[in-house]
Amino acid sequence: MATLADGPDALTGGKETPAPEAVVVRFAGDSGDGMQLTGGQFTLSTALSGNDLATFPDFPAEIRAPQGTLFGVSAFQINFGSTEIDTAGDQPDVLVAMNPAALKTNVGALKIGGLIIADSGEFNKRNLEKAKYEVNPLEDGSLEKWQLLAFDISALTLEAVKPFGLGNKEALRCKNMWTLGLALWMFDRDRQPLVDWLNAKFKKSPVLAEANIAALNAGHAYGETAELAGPLKQYHIAPVESEPGLYRTVTGAEAISLGLVAGAQLADLPMFFGGYPITPASAILHNLARLKEFGVTTFQAEDEIAAIASAIGASYAGQLGVTSSSGPGIALKGEAMGLAIMTELPLVIVNSQRGGPSTGLPTKTEQSDLYQAIYGRNGDAPMPVIAARSPSDCFECAIEACRIAVEYMTPVMLLTDGYIGNAAEPWKVPDPESFKPFPAKFLSEKNGPNGELLPFARDEKGARPWIKAGTPGLMHRIGGIEKNPGTGNIDYSPSSHQTMTDARKAKVDGVANGTPAQEVTLGETTGKLAVVGWGSTYGPIHQAVRRARRKGLSVSQIHVRHVWPLPTNLGELLKGYDKILVPEMNTGQFKTVLRDQYLVDAQPLNKTSGQPFTIAEIEAAIEAALA
Repeated sequence: MATLADGPDALTGGKETPAPEAVVVRFAGDSGDGMQLTGGQFTLSTALSGNDLATFPDFPAEIRAPQGTLFGVSAFQINFGSTEIDTAGDQPDVLVAMNPAALKTNVGALKIGGLIIADSGEFNKRNLEKAKYEVNPLEDGSLEKWQLLAFDISALTLEAVKPFGLGNKEALRCKNMWTLGLALWMFDRDRQPLVDWLNAKFKKSPVLAEANIAALNAGHAYGETAELAGPLKQYHIAPVESEPGLYRTVTGAEAISLGLVAGAQLADLPMFFGGYPITPASAILHNLARLKEFGVTTFQAEDEIAAIASAIGASYAGQLGVTSSSGPGIALKGEAMGLAIMTELPLVIVNSQRGGPSTGLPTKTEQSDLYQAIYGRNGDAPMPVIAARSPSDCFECAIEACRIAVEYMTPVMLLTDGYIGNAAEPWKVPDPESFKPFPAKFLSEKNGPNGELLPFARDEKGARPWIKAGTPGLMHRIGGIEKNPGTGNIDYSPSSHQTMTDARKAKVDGVANGTPAQEVTLGETTGKLAVVGWGSTYGPIHQAVRRARRKGLSVSQIHVRHVWPLPTNLGELLKGYDKILVPEMNTGQFKTVLRDQYLVDAQPLNKTSGQPFTIAEIEAAIEAALA
């Protein structure tokens, strides 16, 4: 695969080297420089150009770090191309650095021979000191192993917007549009969709719209001029071949929100969402609040406990209760999860994992809540757990979580993480008719012998009947104290607790009988090595296994969606391989689950840096395991 690091001919798609199939670009700057907006709009233009893509927004944890500091850098990486894209890319081909801090924190990741575009106007003494530079790196030769283009973007922006009479501070806010204009020229992108977006965004402030459009056009024009006199080249990446259909870019948070609404519709239920703001789960609340026309009620509670308690109350009243949070908030919800398990009410709990423990790494990604999801409640409190593998996969996973919750009368946890929630990728909008409805059934009359009500009688799936609060003649007890196996009356005798504990466990274990058998994602069903993953490790594992197989190595990929209960055939499948490697962004949690359940010698590959795995890291581990 040709990349930018292959030199000028690769950039231009010259006669000697074809245009690259994929390019990785990282925009980096101060958290007030608008890098996320720049990356988001470049992503939009890339999608409109028909390229496959994956993104990775990387935020600072501070709400507003001191300007120009190392810990205040915000970055946005996009990998796009004319071939299948599964990750946001290992090493950037192009780094756009808006200040010294952005350069220092990101240049180490840049591919050797890659291109640095730097705003020289920000490399003054004060900013260099904040970034811990003793001398200006643009002038001391320390960047020789990369291509360097340094020009005063700040001054060029001020000149472009001068006719609009903006103050200096307001004018410099247009820098990201100037930079975006240059990037659009460099990768042969149409500016008109961005012009339309700016006009819509600043509809009430047409001067700001015109100023930003002028900056966008100026950056584009600079690329045309610079091409004539320097190393900056324009090149075109062909659209990816894709199935016909309606496509849109979608983040994990958007896909989960749409999937939850679709799941409620398939269950023929109104949906109640009780949430409390927490990074990175807050976006789900924001998205659902805009979908009221689909029977969605959103409630921002005063704390995490109130959020889940309100959702449980909604389920008791006959709606589909949903709540979401991230690690620390999920811990606070733990007692109420036990209540939902004990009352056997449907509930969907979305956990957008982040680095922990406690407050941990608020804006970084991790997979360290698996133990918490499977085991993390007092008493024997089993609960199904599903893990989404990508932003677009969140849609189907959310529907599946709703289905299991309704059909088995149980809370279900859906795991994503900060990477999935914030990242974006193209999504082929599915045909609504392709999803099988699972309408909820409510008990409307007494179900026992001699006109007796048995609210904890069980159907063939082990689920108890769902009784709406206030249904005439069906008054019954419900709560967290142990109940009689049939009548639901308070009964914490030894035999009753044994029976009910076994029944709740059997019900959740039985979920595996209603889910698909585990398939091998890539490779054969037997061999020397299986790389087993769950959640957002899918992309780098898939690419690493694909590369290893091209080298002739005996390796396969198995990616698990239903992480509890595990697929019924998974144990037998794993025994067909000599070795098992489990990459996880934690200290080895799923590895322990596999060892416990199947007595297999699963070996861990762990990472807890707050950053996703690179393809190279997993590829090296595969080669080491097979050495």
